[in-house]
Amino acid sequence: MATTYEDKTVVITGGTSGIGLTTAERLLDAGARVLVTGRSKDALDAARERLGGRAVVLQSDVAAAADREVLAERVKGEFGSLDLLFANAGVTRHAPFEQVTEEQFDETFATNTKGLYFTVQKLVPLIPEGGSVVLTTSVANVMGLPMTGVYSASKAAVRSMARTLAAELLPRGIRVNAVSPGPIDTGILQRSQPPEVAEKMLAGYRESVPMKRLGREEEIARAVVFLAFGATFTTGTELAVDGGGSQL
Repeated sequence: MATTYEDKTVVITGGTSGIGLTTAERLLDAGARVLVTGRSKDALDAARERLGGRAVVLQSDVAAAADREVLAERVKGEFGSLDLLFANAGVTRHAPFEQVTEEQFDETFATNTKGLYFTVQKLVPLIPEGGSVVLTTSVANVMGLPMTGVYSASKAAVRSMARTLAAELLPRGIRVNAVSPGPIDTGILQRSQPPEVAEKMLAGYRESVPMKRLGREEEIARAVVFLAFGATFTTGTELAVDGGGSQL
């Protein structure tokens, strides 16, 4: 019998595209009530069209304190309480060490690290005992990949937060875990690069993965749902979904 989440309420930051949107669809299909956030108008419009009114779609920037306040009030009004916070919003910036600017550094940490931390802080009061928080990290936090120094550091900080938040929220009966994606085929390279450049980059990613393929968004979504609702004796952990790239 298929698992249903008809009594579950879910917030997914960065839920209007990619892994967040696919996770939202998976949970909606299983009966959950879902609110997703995003920043860009195009992504928000596309999410509304794709989800067909089944989810609450809210424009919100996790890096903005005022937006976090509005998010918490909207969640309280829509759901009352919250079973899962999937703190997934993030930015990716690639640049050689010598070319990184302070503005790039600050933007990356403001969203990936500070924004995530205070989003969790703002929404935790709505999560009852038995609820769950899942954070998105990255295999980059353990692999020393060139041109990802700031991004990798921001995600390593999130990995640390998964442990400390898990310890601090344990007395409330709230589990905190992290999902760590490897190279995932989200289509962003094909949309943002010339075809020959995109294919060269994708081929390099495939070759770097022990399983010799890219991951799929739904594979990350399954891992998130498992950590959120299935892994009831698990907290403070990071689940790598990377074809073995960070392990072998």
